[in-house]
Amino acid sequence: MSGVAAPARPPRFAVADYGAGNLVSIDQALTRVGAAVTVARDPSGLAGADALIVPGVGAAAPAMDRLADAGLVGPIRAWIASGRPYLGICLGLQLLFEGSDEDGAVTLGVIPGRTTRLRDAPTLPHIGWNQVERVRDHPLFTGIEPGADFYFVHSYAGSPGGPGADATTLAWTSHGAPFVSAIARANVLGVQFHPERSGTDGLRLLANVVELVRSGRLDVAPAAPGAPDTTLAVSA
Repeated sequence: MSGVAAPARPPRFAVADYGAGNLVSIDQALTRVGAAVTVARDPSGLAGADALIVPGVGAAAPAMDRLADAGLVGPIRAWIASGRPYLGICLGLQLLFEGSDEDGAVTLGVIPGRTTRLRDAPTLPHIGWNQVERVRDHPLFTGIEPGADFYFVHSYAGSPGGPGADATTLAWTSHGAPFVSAIARANVLGVQFHPERSGTDGLRLLANVVELVRSGRLDVAPAAPGAPDTTLAVSA
């Protein structure tokens, strides 16, 4: 059929399986919003992927141990350093920081800061729906109303540090004291809530990630050694 363009290939998302996430729900949600999904249980599972998702619930130290046993710690760091798209969900966001106060674990160290216990929380763990209040615009939340509710299950949250902390923080949520519930820095996205369990808005958020990957807007060259860190500038 000449003159008819072939449909674009669905972007392929590798979802890291290290025994700490609900892969079935994530797979179903990503497939529903137009992604192809590969489960990555070792580095070979990253081959041919356009984006990487690290999900998870639980504590940092055993999660890092399982990632190390799977041979994924170095490849995840290399993936992010190369400028390829990454989405961390819940524990997958917390692991981006330098360490965790939950168990003293040394984590991936991709983003300055630490994972700390929720302060002044009325209940722990924080389980259920809560509002996500954005502090800056980003296409991750395109089509989602400000202050929309998403589903949380956690007792700790990542706290960006250093001079780029404000530029990294994308949204806050209050459960007692406010905590960072979404981040965005160059090719790295992270959410403390579970979009795969957050209904229509969660699906819309994942669809936005798929579109960012499809369009190449989260596929950026890594910074040169010693260059200042920058936040991806994209319009909604």
